[in-house]
Amino acid sequence: MDIRISNKATGATIGHISEADLQFLLDQLEEESSKDVDYFINAQTLDMFESAGASAPLIALLRQAVGSTDGIDIVWKKE
Repeated sequence: MDIRISNKATGATIGHISEADLQFLLDQLEEESSKDVDYFINAQTLDMFESAGASAPLIALLRQAVGSTDGIDIVWKKE
C-alpha cells in the first residue's frame, strides 16, 4: 500500500513513502490522538530523524518539502 504525504496547508502532494517510513514517523512523532495524521516538520525535526536512522529517501523528500521555510505541517493518507 502506498502512503501519500501532502502539505496540509496547500493540499499539494509532497510524495509517497513506504510502510516502513510511515512507521518511522509514527514512532518518532507525537500524536495528539489515535486519529492524528498530521505533523509539523522543520529542519530540527529532520536532523533528529537522521540521527534516529530515518531512510535517506524519507529525509530527502521531507527536506525538499521544508526547503528554507520555518517548517510545514504534513498529512499522510494510505492509498
